Amino acid sequence: MILVDSNVIIDILTGNPTWRTWSESALSDAADSDDIAINPIIYAEIASGFATMRELDRCLGADAFRRLALPYEAGFVAGRAFVEYRRRGGVRTSPLPDFYIGAHAAVSGLSLLTRDARRYAGYFPKLRLISPA
Repeated sequence: MILVDSNVIIDILTGNPTWRTWSESALSDAADSDDIAINPIIYAEIASGFATMRELDRCLGADAFRRLALPYEAGFVAGRAFVEYRRRGGVRTSPLPDFYIGAHAAVSGLSLLTRDARRYAGYFPKLRLISPA
């Protein structure tokens, strides 16, 4: 199964001139090869562009993405990644959503489709990333 990062979906929904083509192609390839999924954090990041939940759900499609719950183990792993982030000089004071997304994929054995591989690779080195070369 492939967890799809919000940046890929947002690129498509907003018609991002730099990333839309890559994101559409990568998402299509992912959907052709495996089940694709989102979690509540990814859903929340996408939601900022919609007035209602109904509108967001309609746009995402009823059956396009599996909707996965976050495992508690991912919360722990995200917290540890945040500690490492701070140790490396990171200045944000709360765990970033990306730590939860990366940890969810890592502890659940999912691949992650994202165009922001650098951040994930640095904190989740065993995570299989699908990203631009």
